[in-house]
Formats: sequence, structure tokens, C-alpha cells
Amino acid sequence: MDAIYNFEITKIKGNKKFRYEDTLIREIRLDIYVNNNKIISMMATPIDQKALAVGYLISEGIIENIIDIENIELKENGLIVDIKAKINKEKAKRLNEEGIIVSGCGKSISANIDIDPTKIDATKIESNVKIKASDISKQMDEFYKSCPLYEKTGCVHTARIYFDENNYFDAEDIAQHSTIDKAVGKALLNGFDPQNGIIMVSGRLSSEMVVKAVMHKIPILISRTATTCLGLKIADTFNLTLVGFARGDKMNVYTHDFRIVI
Repeated sequence: MDAIYNFEITKIKGNKKFRYEDTLIREIRLDIYVNNNKIISMMATPIDQKALAVGYLISEGIIENIIDIENIELKENGLIVDIKAKINKEKAKRLNEEGIIVSGCGKSISANIDIDPTKIDATKIESNVKIKASDISKQMDEFYKSCPLYEKTGCVHTARIYFDENNYFDAEDIAQHSTIDKAVGKALLNGFDPQNGIIMVSGRLSSEMVVKAVMHKIPILISRTATTCLGLKIADTFNLTLVGFARGDKMNVYTHDFRIVI
């Protein structure tokens, strides 16, 4: 299934009206099955669905390691991801019983968010990964120039997990939080450890975005926009370096600034 859809619209420019073929992003309901049981349905963009499923299930702790996956298939013209894997049944049960709808576009459910950060089931990030502020400026600029679906439709969020100039993975989706899962899933499927990377995202640093980074043990999360109060508190609690308003040579480092080198 193609991620984009062409549709003829009426376009107005100044005092002129004319027909125009516009490019729209396609939106689907993606069902994720594990061991023949449906874990979740989420609204998504039909691209990198396998990576999205892997990243999501690992971020929720339902699958603990990429090596626990025996098989993964895309079915029903991309509408179903079917996985066979060793899972944490307790965390799968918790997701069903206690999961909350997150605030990002294309809403899905997470059991990893709490108003009190100390109650989030995660460990503190212990990482010596660092990056120069000048490299953040350069990479954020390049990141924003390599988003084909956004260029065509103007209707998706984007994320990149960056390891070095030759190794990074981009993701696009209507759901902001799903871009992290997709990028991390692509890294894992290609043999990279997310703990050695940094995440760059296009949208706000809300609680679910910060929790995604924490659950994947990614040490640095960067955006061109701001964080929420809860996002900041979670990052501070779990030793995540949180960077916002990274534009040009300026940025706000909200937490754990030792990883950002001048």
C-alpha cells in the first residue's frame, strides 16, 4: 500500500481559482499481533510497519530484546503486523489493563506514563555518549532536509536516530510518538544498539516522546520545539539529556547538559 494518495482539489492563489492535483498522506489502522493475540491497534502511515511494531513492543517492555523475535510478517496489504516472539506476559497484561491514550497525533496506548516520574517502570540512563553543539546544529539542518513524505504532503512528523554521519535511520508517520518507534525499530532490525545513538524529532517533547527515549535507553533527545513540564521531569529523573529549540546555532538544554560539548 502506497503511503501517499493523489487527489484533485481546488486551489486559490490571490484572486485566481484553479484545479490542482494534491498529494495527501494515507492513514490506516494498523493491527499488531503477537503469538496470535492482538496487542494493539493504532492509526499509522503505511510505511515501515514492521519497524514500528518492533520499536513499540520493545518500548513497552513486551518484547525485551530483538533476539526474542522468531518471525515477523506484514499481512493484509500492510494492515497487520504478525509477530512470533518470546514476550513478557505480565507487561502485555498491564498494557491492556492500565494503558492510557497518549497525547500525540494518531493516538495509541502506553502503560509507561505516570504523572509521578518515579513510578515509571524504567531504569536510569547510564551513558557516556556525547555530541558537540555544532554537530547538533548540522545534523538537525540535514535531518529536516531529508523527509520525503513531509515534503510531498506537509502532514507527517519525523524522527532520526543518529549514530554517526554514515549511520542513521529516519522515520515518518502521522503519529509523533510512532516516529521514534519506527526509527528505533529500523536501527534494531539493522543490528544497531539504540543506547549508542541520539534521537532527533520534529515535534514537541511531550511526556510520551520522552518516555520512548527513556524506555529505549537513548541518552539524548533533541527537537526544534519545546518540552512540556512532565517531559522535563521525566528526563531529569532518568538522566536523559533533553534539548529543545535546536535551531541554527542556538538550543535550550533542559537536563543533564554534560552530554552536550562546546
